[in-house]
Amino acid sequence: MNGIIAALLEDLATVQTSEQRRWGYNRAAAAILKLEEPVQAYLQKDGTLRKIQHVGPSSGRVIYEVLATGASPTVEQAVEASSRHSAVEKSRALRAHFLTRSQVVAALREPSSGDVSLAQYRGDLQMHSVWSDGQQTLEAIVSSGLERGYQYCAVTDHSYGLPIARGVSMAALAEQHVEIDRLNEQHRGRFRLIKGIEANILADGTVDMKQDELRRLEIVVAAPHAALRLTADQTDRMLRSIRTPGVHILGHPRGRKYASRPGVSADWPRVFAEAARHHVAIEIDGDPSRQDVDYDLAGTALDAGCLLALDSDAHSAPELAYVETAVAHARLAGVPTERVINCWPLERLLDWARR
Repeated sequence: MNGIIAALLEDLATVQTSEQRRWGYNRAAAAILKLEEPVQAYLQKDGTLRKIQHVGPSSGRVIYEVLATGASPTVEQAVEASSRHSAVEKSRALRAHFLTRSQVVAALREPSSGDVSLAQYRGDLQMHSVWSDGQQTLEAIVSSGLERGYQYCAVTDHSYGLPIARGVSMAALAEQHVEIDRLNEQHRGRFRLIKGIEANILADGTVDMKQDELRRLEIVVAAPHAALRLTADQTDRMLRSIRTPGVHILGHPRGRKYASRPGVSADWPRVFAEAARHHVAIEIDGDPSRQDVDYDLAGTALDAGCLLALDSDAHSAPELAYVETAVAHARLAGVPTERVINCWPLERLLDWARR
């Protein structure tokens, strides 16, 4: 229900001619997506809604309509009368298989036997620091990891081939590794920072780093950051990246964004089969705007024999909680704990990465 309501509010935002009203409906939609409980839980005995932050009377009217009938005449009429009808249809097609926060909470609570859980999760393998486009220092990553009960985290700042994300040079990466060594010595036996990178998958499937450079890293996440709106098949691009020696994880494989872009189009069963052959893990990126791969594709990867990596893609300490979305998708896909590399002890993980 939260997803339905949020999508309708986004439709309403799309057809607004006033920038302020567009912003208001988008903010209301975002607030609904973030609710920990279904909207129905906010209904009071008198039939009115408890206050939901950023949801005003106009958005409230849409909520009442949906709760009463499952649809919103207000939104339908506004879309029909608008010249932006095609933009609404395009946006609607880009919302499939995204979970609301209330669905994430429900998936984490649902009892299951053998499936991955937060209690078994030992460490996050994709996050960004102030060395590239993140807002957290290495010290903050260690502190946050310890607070969450992690044994390790991989620092995977963007590689130098992605200047728009302040990708780190090899010289800066060497300095970062000195700092990581210092912190690892300081926290020896309690926590381990893993030296990683998020390498950029170029249009031809190569990654933007040389082989000898990749060998200096303990964990390499390769991910696409361009050509994410093309309808053309990009299977060969993804296959080539998987076959690159030194790549451990295929990060947010499609590069999709909620209601914004579809991401890479490919023959995913074929891609996943190749990943399984090369022992490359497939990532479930828990950023709520990404959720990539989702539970449906994660099930396909599981059937292909793939390992999974469940990561937050955090750029700040609070965003470490995004991993809960990744775990929720994995649970809905029925991913067993032993297939999740984040649930492995540190030495097993590093040994797998070295091999």
